[in-house]
Amino acid sequence: MPLLLPLLLAAADPQLAMNPLPVGSVVPFGAPPTPAVQVFEAELGPVETFDPKGRAVDLARDLPRVWSGVYRSFSGGAPLPVELRLSQATPMGQMVDLRGEMQVGETTVAVQGNLNAKSDQLDLLMLCDCEVGGMESGGEISGVQGLELAGWVAPRLTNPGGRYDLRPVAQMPAGPSRSTGAPVRGLW
Repeated sequence: MPLLLPLLLAAADPQLAMNPLPVGSVVPFGAPPTPAVQVFEAELGPVETFDPKGRAVDLARDLPRVWSGVYRSFSGGAPLPVELRLSQATPMGQMVDLRGEMQVGETTVAVQGNLNAKSDQLDLLMLCDCEVGGMESGGEISGVQGLELAGWVAPRLTNPGGRYDLRPVAQMPAGPSRSTGAPVRGLW
């Protein structure tokens, strides 16, 4: 330790290193040059303030439970009505585990999948060994904007897949809601 202080002082200010200071004296602080600080900040990179685990908890709580729309096959044919009902949304780290059922046309099948809270990527599987609306077993529903922009990825190259166009269904309150007072308004 006694050797370290003179080296630090010599690096900070050579004039100060040539004149030894008495024990207990105050060493003046000299800020590092600005380019050194900029290089240090550039090496460190930006600080990420996004909390994917917190967003997963929020998504699991606030994600609409009923989605409705259509499925359009890329091979043509009439669009099929689709209704997705999520019975469970459980946060697991930065992922949300989704479980529920989906009605495609007249057929209802169980579904299970994951929604990534950081990237909004969706992977949803139909849990049946059947062909529903041209979607064969083994494929997956894959989305890049959660449930709103999703597509069917077929398990074989002979099936081109399709696209889902789903929107949340507005849930009406079951009974009269309690009035919590006037909403808070800003002053300006």
